[in-house]
Amino acid sequence: MPEILGHNFIASQRSAAGTQRLQSLDATTGEPLPYSFAQATEGEVTEAAEAAQAAFAGFRQLPPARRAEFLDAIAAELDALDDAFVAIVCRETALPTARIQGERGRTSGQMRLFAQVLRRGDYLGARIDLAQPDRKPLPRVDLRQMRIGVGPVAVFGASNFPLAFSTAGGDTAAALAAGCPVVFKAHSGHMATADLVGCAIERAVARTGMPKGVFNMVFGAGVGEPLVKHPAIQAVGFTGSLKGGDALCRMAAERPQPIPVFAEMSSINPVIVLPGALAKRGEAIARELAGSVCMGAGQFCTNPGLVIGLQSSAFSQFLEDLGTHLDQQAGQTMLNAGGLRSYVSGLDHLHAHDGIVHLAGQPQTGPQARAQLFKAEARLLVASDPLLQEEVFGPTTVAVQARDEEQLRSALQGLRGQLTATLIGEPEDFAAFAWLVPLLEEKVGRILVNGYPTGVEVCDAMVHGGPYPATSDARGTSVGTLAIDRFLRPVCYQNYPQALLPEPLRDSNPLGLRRLVNGQWSEEALQGRS
Repeated sequence: MPEILGHNFIASQRSAAGTQRLQSLDATTGEPLPYSFAQATEGEVTEAAEAAQAAFAGFRQLPPARRAEFLDAIAAELDALDDAFVAIVCRETALPTARIQGERGRTSGQMRLFAQVLRRGDYLGARIDLAQPDRKPLPRVDLRQMRIGVGPVAVFGASNFPLAFSTAGGDTAAALAAGCPVVFKAHSGHMATADLVGCAIERAVARTGMPKGVFNMVFGAGVGEPLVKHPAIQAVGFTGSLKGGDALCRMAAERPQPIPVFAEMSSINPVIVLPGALAKRGEAIARELAGSVCMGAGQFCTNPGLVIGLQSSAFSQFLEDLGTHLDQQAGQTMLNAGGLRSYVSGLDHLHAHDGIVHLAGQPQTGPQARAQLFKAEARLLVASDPLLQEEVFGPTTVAVQARDEEQLRSALQGLRGQLTATLIGEPEDFAAFAWLVPLLEEKVGRILVNGYPTGVEVCDAMVHGGPYPATSDARGTSVGTLAIDRFLRPVCYQNYPQALLPEPLRDSNPLGLRRLVNGQWSEEALQGRS
């Protein structure tokens, strides 16, 4: 394992121009780890952005197969990180070894998946409308379209996924696949982890001959604003709090040249438990839901923070069973002290609200998070009460009991945008409550049936997004291959000579792409054209 130098990464060099040092901490004990990091100066942020800009032209014009080779090399370097690396990640995050090993596999898997996307070529969106010189009343010129990378992307590391949503995480993988160099802002909660992963990426850069500046990383507080405002940056990827995401969106919108921010921010992920399911398996659902609420100390963006059902003795019994299971959960160490403080503050706000009562959970004292269950009056959700809409980042859920279907509908209409919604039911439930699906489609990015949202598969079909405030742009996803769309834009080539056209649009179709030609899908070369 390489030395943890603690310097910023700029154009394949290490830089420590400033004097301020930042300390890595043991998440369980709060004690300093033997690693310190150089706070990036504003000048270093500028250098990193300019290095990414200098790398852009050459990187985006590489054949897709060359960029795929780069992503595969990153994946191999991540897989080669040893047990000493895993131990450091565990100390910085208090996450268990098995979780980190699994997350490392997911992270390298994301890189390989985007390498497949590059080799497949459909992300280019190649479209050709051939010239029709004899068309009446006006001829049509030759028009061809494909998508290219938008330019350098600023990516902000997430606290809760030190690998899969961080240095070599999904946003970085999608941006690099799109041909966009990255300037990564390391999260303060796991800087040693970021340093080691950054070194792995740099080894892949050297191994595959990528342009220097294709990957850059800066450490420290206060670097986000100059990074987002730098004119070289053309898009932002962010996973974190609603407050942080909103701030980045404002910065990006106020630039002389506004840019898009793709921020995944806040979601309470409602779970709707229907009567038939309660009657048949209420106790099992309570046990399973408690496990989902407490998974990873509730530090998942898909954590089920709201459970809704219709008023009945069965739902009352379900809440009693759920409370019993949550009472029995052991305390869990959170990712960092700031996360615990935020969790305690969220619980205090729930306790203080006169329309919310505490149903179950051990008193929240000491350094570990305790699971909690609250119950809120349905009228609060109908009225879109701000507190009930806020994510409490930890092992807590709030129950809402609707008196009838009409109030259930009104309560769901009062919800803001979410990443997920879950329906727990039997076949007769789904027939009787068929109206739920079209309503939820307008509210969320992913609808689950008889499952739990704390698990996001990385694949072509996954959507990890949703209407605001779940994300800043509901048209995209931060997980799955569609994530590459966020960092691409279309370019049209009119009446171009074959020799000047990008390879994906040439008549010979040298990449063997499936293209839309005159409104029909085709993988064939175009014949008889100059």
